[in-house]
Amino acid sequence: MLAIANDDQNRLPEQTEPDPATPRVLSILSVVLERLVNRNELLGLSGGRLGKNLEAFHGVRPPAISIPKYLDRIYKYTNCSPACFVVGYVYIDRLVHKHPGSLVVSLNVHRLLVTSIMHYNNAFYARVGGVTNAELNRLEMEFLFMLDFQLTVTSRVFESYCLHLEREMVIWNITIPKIEGGIHTNTIEDIAEISVEDMESFSSPLSNGGLT
Repeated sequence: MLAIANDDQNRLPEQTEPDPATPRVLSILSVVLERLVNRNELLGLSGGRLGKNLEAFHGVRPPAISIPKYLDRIYKYTNCSPACFVVGYVYIDRLVHKHPGSLVVSLNVHRLLVTSIMHYNNAFYARVGGVTNAELNRLEMEFLFMLDFQLTVTSRVFESYCLHLEREMVIWNITIPKIEGGIHTNTIEDIAEISVEDMESFSSPLSNGGLT
């Protein structure tokens, strides 16, 4: 269970359907990440490595919440612009290229996402992401050291990743409008825990007591 109880008065409402106002870039990232995870897990079943260097991000079992819904929650309850999600994808791609023996799989993809997208107030992002503040602090440090603190993303790199994501959609015959980098202006709702029904499997063998 998460540290915050189900009957917490400030709990964010459960979101079961994607918000129609959600940027389509999240749909692109969801498809790309889901295909990446599926491919990597097939490699794992074939005797490949399941990401030893990413063990700090592994949960005991995959969370029940899907990648699309997880990204949608982060977008809905934070002040991230769509560009933040592209930059987060850049960071994850850099990480796996720096540590080629590591694979993004269902056991680690959610923690990698919330860590890569987070840009302020760890306590808030921990609540949105379904982990404890202490654990997210630890994941952030692990992530930074694995990237050698190489966090700069130039406009040229950013544009190249946008084009890559658009090409992925062409390859899979999914029509998505061009990625927009506009700032998300929705207000942040109550800073509190999201419903935990589908987050109960978000426990880590390395967690320091926030999840059991």
